[in-house]
Amino acid sequence: MRYLKTSLALSILAASTTTLGAEDRQERLIEEEVVVTASRTEKPLSAIPNTVTLIDRQELASQMAATSDLSSILGNLIPSFSPSRQKMTNTGESLRGRKPLYLIDGVPQSNPLRSGGRDGHTIDPLVLERVEVIHGANAIHGMGASGGIINLVTRTPSDQFQQSLRVETALQAEDISESGGYNGSYSVSGKIDAVDVLASLTYRNSGVGYDANGDIVGFDNTQGDTMDSETSNAFIKTGYRWDDQRVQLTVNRYLVEGNNNWTSVDGDISEGIPTTAVKAPVPGDAPSNEVTTINLQYSHDSLLGHKLRAQVFSQDFAGTYGGGTYATFQDPAFGEDIFDQSQNNSEKRGLKLTLIKEDIAGSAISLAYGADLLQDETWQQLIQTGRAWVPPTQYKSAAPYAQAEFSGIDQVTITAGVRHERSKLKVDDFTTLASYGSQFVAGGNPDFTETLGNIGATYAITSGLRVYANYSEGFSMPDVGRVLRGINQPGQSVESFLELKPILTQNRELGLDVISDQFGAQLALYSSDSDFGQRLALGSDGIYSVKREKTDIEGAEFRGQWFASDSDTLEVRYAYTRGRYDSDQDGKVDTDLDGANIAPNRFNLSWARNWSEDFSTRLQASWLLDRDFENSAGEVTREFDGYAIFDASAQLKALGGEFALGLQNLTNEDYFTYYSQTAGNDGRNFKGLGRSVSLSYSTMF
Repeated sequence: MRYLKTSLALSILAASTTTLGAEDRQERLIEEEVVVTASRTEKPLSAIPNTVTLIDRQELASQMAATSDLSSILGNLIPSFSPSRQKMTNTGESLRGRKPLYLIDGVPQSNPLRSGGRDGHTIDPLVLERVEVIHGANAIHGMGASGGIINLVTRTPSDQFQQSLRVETALQAEDISESGGYNGSYSVSGKIDAVDVLASLTYRNSGVGYDANGDIVGFDNTQGDTMDSETSNAFIKTGYRWDDQRVQLTVNRYLVEGNNNWTSVDGDISEGIPTTAVKAPVPGDAPSNEVTTINLQYSHDSLLGHKLRAQVFSQDFAGTYGGGTYATFQDPAFGEDIFDQSQNNSEKRGLKLTLIKEDIAGSAISLAYGADLLQDETWQQLIQTGRAWVPPTQYKSAAPYAQAEFSGIDQVTITAGVRHERSKLKVDDFTTLASYGSQFVAGGNPDFTETLGNIGATYAITSGLRVYANYSEGFSMPDVGRVLRGINQPGQSVESFLELKPILTQNRELGLDVISDQFGAQLALYSSDSDFGQRLALGSDGIYSVKREKTDIEGAEFRGQWFASDSDTLEVRYAYTRGRYDSDQDGKVDTDLDGANIAPNRFNLSWARNWSEDFSTRLQASWLLDRDFENSAGEVTREFDGYAIFDASAQLKALGGEFALGLQNLTNEDYFTYYSQTAGNDGRNFKGLGRSVSLSYSTMF
């Protein structure tokens, strides 16, 4: 059992080391067990034959001292996650080269039927207790996890009545009045008899950003920008416990909206001129994300010899994009030079039911089984003229599943599972926009049936050495909205459209964990294949289309930790990713996936030091390595010039609370972002943020 407890160190990495002394760290490694609710059953990390990363509240706080951007936080701690675009959109941000499935307490936030790249902005990070990341394709939560699962676990009510307050300001020296932003968050939590409750309100006002040369970073007026924006988050969680049972209701309301005060000015990639912005009003409604998540959970720990976990949820999503007089929006029936803008909408309703039976008939076999039901209705409208761009598309699925675990062999755990997915799409007859030729498309009800399997094993060779291996399959739908809205040929029907076939991804992984009192390391090798995958391709009109092609991805991840002294912890993370696709449909991959689809190779290093019980610091660096992208002829089609970003933070306990100082891009590195270099255009040739400063104070009373 000692190994089951010590192996968690590699998954939480620095989360347990930023403020603990050496004896405390070793005690925590030996005694604490961490369970992963993202796997649907409560299991110690070492029993899970996957690469799993846990980011706890303390580590989140350390990262948020420098940035509130969740994508940046994930990239700092998970190098196989793509570098943040530093925008409202996260299109092109991938995990192991494929789209991850975002969850909030198990409720899906991603919108695979019309993926608008906004699923990374559905909750404020201050509401989170921890983040659980399962690397690699799987079907644990159904559709959408082709790259893995990012489960955002919200805070839990406290046993004692307490209030907390946090205030923050962030700025850059170039123009404090324009760059300055501020944040305030208040929460109250407590328990009365068997009832507990936590409620919080958060408000953010973000300023503009400047690059290392003191120039304004360009705004993404179409996809949306978090610069010059306002964010509000209202959260409540309440529960009631009796005997072995608990019922819990969570509601989260999130809104981020731009102010439309800055107009982007195109750059020039060929001349190395970045996209910038000028202060001028932007027409139309401001880009925004408006998300409401409701989650009702019930648990029973002793029901006819089983544990029961039931969850009913809903998620309502509306993502508004900036407008323009784009050729796609033109229609003689509405006049000339039509200004319009789009809004993605998704309404999800679902049920997750899990029954857990331990030690069946006195054996060493445990079983988790149940069923998932999901309904997702998605559409995209042009909100200025009231036209439908993507017709309402209703997706329904029913998926029974079973997952078994065998632990009857000393030091060995074997897991195996199966999930049977029965899915149906419903699309009524519709007509495409005039720019596509006003094509009539016959509706239909295509259905899909897939049986997905997984098998894995862990072997604890010694108390400090573990190997694991797994094979798992993931299931997702292509971006149906992009496919349907772009039909420009007559006589098409939903029933016969080939590109609506689902995406099946096979993930294979082999891993090694090593733990000692002073060191910890984990190495994982993986491959991810899809015979009929999905790739984003940028057209000459600046709009991405979906390409259905064979895609193969392979990679390696390494994480290491060294307790160098009683006060110092050093960490290293490295990710190598290589992906290719079949460009000529001959069944063989031949062309590199670009930066819209795959992350760079990257080193992340960090040094955390506890100077005293009240004062700690952290210095971290992220090196993105140079990369060339080649086509099927071996010609370099795009080059990435790597760069290094250093961040620093300090936390001081004083005046009844904690002060946190964060410096993002400490050395004021001048760089074009990874996305801009590898997948951008003149309108999105953005530089990264220059040096910025954040100062916060938080207290609990």
